[in-house]
Amino acid sequence: MAVKKKIPMRKCVGCGEMKPKKELMRILRTQDGEFMTDTTGKKNGRGAYICYSKECFQKAVKNKGLERSFKQAIPKEVYDRLEKEMGEIAER
Repeated sequence: MAVKKKIPMRKCVGCGEMKPKKELMRILRTQDGEFMTDTTGKKNGRGAYICYSKECFQKAVKNKGLERSFKQAIPKEVYDRLEKEMGEIAER
């Protein structure tokens, strides 16, 4: 008898769609308050998920999806750095 493996689902903070965890990128806030992308999905810290598309990132910035997830204001420099990192990851 075949066992169905459960696929973990996460909600994108940009478009609000539920998608498999592997299709989304995790943005992480460390205990030091630093923001970074987590490509492995296993680093320690508070995480929020977003689609790899530029449109979803812009929606998340516009509707403050990341700020709501992390319950704090996020500086513009962090958004700029995350957008650059997303572009590098998407090119792979």
